[in-house]
Amino acid sequence: MTMEVDILELSDRSAKFVLSNTTAAFANGIRRAALADVPTIAITEVNIYNNTSVLYDEQLGLRLALIPLTSNLKDFVPKDECNCGDFCPACQVSLTLSAEGPRIVYSRDLVSSDDTVQAADPNVPIADLREGQKIVLEAIAQMGYGSKHSRWQAGVACGYKNMPKIEFNGCDQCGACISECPVDIIKMGTNSAEVSQEDMLKCTLCRLCEGICDIDAIDIKIDEHSFIFTMESDGSYIMKELIVNAANIIKGKATNLAMILSAL
Repeated sequence: MTMEVDILELSDRSAKFVLSNTTAAFANGIRRAALADVPTIAITEVNIYNNTSVLYDEQLGLRLALIPLTSNLKDFVPKDECNCGDFCPACQVSLTLSAEGPRIVYSRDLVSSDDTVQAADPNVPIADLREGQKIVLEAIAQMGYGSKHSRWQAGVACGYKNMPKIEFNGCDQCGACISECPVDIIKMGTNSAEVSQEDMLKCTLCRLCEGICDIDAIDIKIDEHSFIFTMESDGSYIMKELIVNAANIIKGKATNLAMILSAL
């Protein structure tokens, strides 16, 4: 069988799709790759020259580290994979911040040495400065993987569930299952209760309708080879790029494994 992808919703930051004719192992591989294996750029070091805000230096560094950054990732390599020996534009980017109150400092106030490396969302608040308070710093951003630290986690809220299969056999149209369903997807048809294919996606597999039916006319199953995915990006990738990169990483790992096994 050929794997199929049915896109239900797609935007720059989120996606919902059905992945069919595949296994749970591959579906979980896509989820894990999006969370842990797709590389991103994030702030790893902060040189603070002046900080008279109410935030401790450590708090300021933490907030900066968790600001998603966009970049042309093909131009960068992780620091431990770069052979420059110290520092070069391929493994490290400098961002500076100089602000004085009274004002709120936002992620858009970071000035990058590389035009491709910018805050994914310009409106992330960093600090609320009062009169006379200052922040002057230099932040160093490097490429890394979500498996090493959450600052490099491009995928957020990535999950999936099996496609539900709801069957009605010998329904007496009592309507008990309709009132019991918490997501209100069961409707009364001409001869039996029924669930449309579109509403089937909303089923949470709670099986309350199955339990309330006195004549066992409802059978709740799952399709073991079809999965409903919901995924979100932190903004460092658009959603389409994140999914494609996650799939390419799995493909690359499988290719490497095949090469290793063939050499044995």
